[in-house]
Amino acid sequence: MRIAFIADPLASFKIYKDSTFAMMEEASRRGHALYALQADDLYVAAGQVRAQVSPITLTGQADAWFVRGAPSDCALNEFDAVLMRKDPPFDAQYLYATHLLSLAESQGARVFNRGQALRDYNEKLAILKFPEWTAPTLVSQQPAILRAFVAEQGDTILKPLDSMGGDGIFRVSPHDPNLSVILETMTERGQRTIMAQRYLPEIVDGDKRVLLIDGEPVPYCLARIPQPGETRGNLAAGGRGEARPLTARDRAIAEALGPRLKAEGLLLVGLDVIGERLTEVNVTSPTCFREIMDQTGCNVAGLLLDALERQCVA
Repeated sequence: MRIAFIADPLASFKIYKDSTFAMMEEASRRGHALYALQADDLYVAAGQVRAQVSPITLTGQADAWFVRGAPSDCALNEFDAVLMRKDPPFDAQYLYATHLLSLAESQGARVFNRGQALRDYNEKLAILKFPEWTAPTLVSQQPAILRAFVAEQGDTILKPLDSMGGDGIFRVSPHDPNLSVILETMTERGQRTIMAQRYLPEIVDGDKRVLLIDGEPVPYCLARIPQPGETRGNLAAGGRGEARPLTARDRAIAEALGPRLKAEGLLLVGLDVIGERLTEVNVTSPTCFREIMDQTGCNVAGLLLDALERQCVA
């Protein structure tokens, strides 16, 4: 197969932990041809979605890990699969890219995850589709409504709707002397919508990333355990990753959501679970492949390529 990866600049990859690199490595091992582009390479001419795309070859070295060939102008439907792996933020430019991906799909391109699904499943707001699995949650841009929720719930997490890696997250309480300024700042004085969730003390045991591939759960999750004195377990915020078998509750959540997410066009999803509660549905560029693979021997990248081959080589 010819597989095109839409990703952040390759030179920025930390390949010892990068999930997109793990996918590339497995695809290359299977003899598939790899191509790379960035979202800002996409364009439309004469109604067709095209891009400047470069072939890449993996070298097996830690530093100069790839060799880039001469770029060429291609239609996205010339590839057997297009993997959208650009990291958030999900800003206006990202949104425009998903529209171009949807247009490319109408022209025969196979895009994973689908553009429409990326638009429909905001990584924070998507949990609102599954309230039976979540902690008490409020979404609002009005500081007064948010303050009332904090007063009702007590210990509360506030988070922006468009970031990743734990950026911009606050833990507050009704008596926090900075609560007013935090709410004013996060909502831009009532102009920006944010999410508030009851704080889950089980975070001390890890914020678990449960991966779904083609609707089926990977048998291991990665518990991201906060540093002492830290609320966030995100690896980008200094959390420690510990691979574990899924609990019965993890599996129940995954099996309940998996068929619906698959039907929506989501090949790869990362569910975030704290204790027994779903907190996020990550669809843009779910990670934690490498940590699970290194600690358990479970070939997560192989499971993804199996699913990709089923869909594209049928």
